[in-house]
Amino acid sequence: MKKLLIVLLIALICVGSVFAQGAREDAPPKIGFLVKMPEEPWFQNEWKFADEAGADLGFDVVKIGTTDGEKVLSAIDNLQAQGAGGFVICTPDVRLGPSIMAKAKTYGMKVISVDDQFVDASGNPMTEVPHMGISAYEIGKQVGYTMYDQMVARGWDPAKTGFMRISFNELPTALDRTNGMTDALLERGFPANNVFESPEKTTDTEGGFNAANITVTKHPEIKHWLVGGLNDEAAMGGTRALEGNGFLAKDICSVGIGGSGTATVEFQKKEATGFYATALISPKRHGYETSEMLFNWITKGIEPPKVTWTTAVMMDRSNYVEKMKENGLWEE
Repeated sequence: MKKLLIVLLIALICVGSVFAQGAREDAPPKIGFLVKMPEEPWFQNEWKFADEAGADLGFDVVKIGTTDGEKVLSAIDNLQAQGAGGFVICTPDVRLGPSIMAKAKTYGMKVISVDDQFVDASGNPMTEVPHMGISAYEIGKQVGYTMYDQMVARGWDPAKTGFMRISFNELPTALDRTNGMTDALLERGFPANNVFESPEKTTDTEGGFNAANITVTKHPEIKHWLVGGLNDEAAMGGTRALEGNGFLAKDICSVGIGGSGTATVEFQKKEATGFYATALISPKRHGYETSEMLFNWITKGIEPPKVTWTTAVMMDRSNYVEKMKENGLWEE
């Protein structure tokens, strides 16, 4: 009897193991999608479109906010424990690239970087890691050309017009964007002496506001302002600072980057404000396409392109609804 019970117990364990294995095999594949600032609309939308890709193609997306290096490495352990075959990541620090890849390789995971490209110990891009990024410099030039065209259309005297370059030079993407704006303006003949570096300590609206306040106080001779920076929040912060210093909307031309809710809320106001336009960057490609590429790489062995650059569409009060709808971002 005792031997019979032992045999039955072993049989039950084996059956249970088979069912468990079958359940694991039946479960959809998983990928990770790690972002550095999960509370920001851009990253929320990347997650949204990653989920859409999963629904369309049959995989699950494990979404984790990784605001520092420790959280990134912990998230990779988490993904491995859940059986994910790889992950898409916007790293909180591009210098973490070598550490991230070393960790991923120990688990045999595939990695695609998005938005911010990894750099190695020498500060050079890690071109061996597939990357989808924003063509930051060219988008910056689009913003610069838009500003210049508005300056001309409004009849502003260039000698009395300043470009408030709200900078965050520690981040390569931010530097590329503001360099693009500056170069576009200078290319069109804007006076170099009227470009005013305005460093921000944080990349939110408050950071832009504080940076702009310092600049506008230092330059009372400037009567009209062009404003641009890393994102919509920088341009909005500059707008609010100028308004607080007595400038009217007709004397402010702020152009953001991102096409976020910060911009669309401003466009919905009854009266036009100093926030004139934004360069809409579609998170759909960055969320959907990177997830699709990773899934195909894991399941079909189709390696993604080493680099994919995306661009922007200029959007203002006159066309923002149309452009948002085209990019799957408008909700009735």
